[in-house]
Amino acid sequence: MNKISSMPMVLSVLLIAGCATYDPYTGEEGTSKATSGSIIGALAGAAIGAATSSKGDRGKGVLIGAAAGAAVGGGAGYYMDQQESKLRHQLEGTGVRVKRNGDEIILIMPGNITFETNKYDLRPQFNETLHSIALVLKEFDETAIEIAGYTDSTGSQTYNQTLSEKRAERVKSQLSAEGIAIGRLHSNGYGSRNPVTDNNTKEGRAKNRRVEMKLLPLTN
Repeated sequence: MNKISSMPMVLSVLLIAGCATYDPYTGEEGTSKATSGSIIGALAGAAIGAATSSKGDRGKGVLIGAAAGAAVGGGAGYYMDQQESKLRHQLEGTGVRVKRNGDEIILIMPGNITFETNKYDLRPQFNETLHSIALVLKEFDETAIEIAGYTDSTGSQTYNQTLSEKRAERVKSQLSAEGIAIGRLHSNGYGSRNPVTDNNTKEGRAKNRRVEMKLLPLTN
């Protein structure tokens, strides 16, 4: 078996074993991030295995290298896949949007479920949502958590900046009270910066008033 003929076998094994992700909000199914990482790692490992093996053992070297590369390539991706799946299950119907960006998971929490207008006290139902999030974060404790607060463009920049900081800090404090290690939690406010849509409409301003939580793997 040579390097060329081994490649289809490598890819076939990975694609069969690979996980698919399902988004209950869009109904879309796609290849998981772990599978993508494993394929890339496998191809790189297969090439190295072929290059470093003797002619007679080249086919074996391809498969061994592919397996090692797949494990490395899928590590963080697999961990985040599992965390994403549990978050989607816990947060279905809460109004929180779960977004995936590579090995990062972003939870987008709109203002209508988080805080009353011009306040930074949590709405009662949002306490329940944060409890659901905390259950998953405690299980998957190898992630850092970045909390960002945002406002719409109404009001002064100074007021919006302070409000966004207090809201982000309030979420951080609540997660800490839920048992999340404080060293994993980081919060910041961005005022009216980074709007997701136009602030010229009521609907647009409502979408821009939000809290985002970004989860990042601590290990590769």
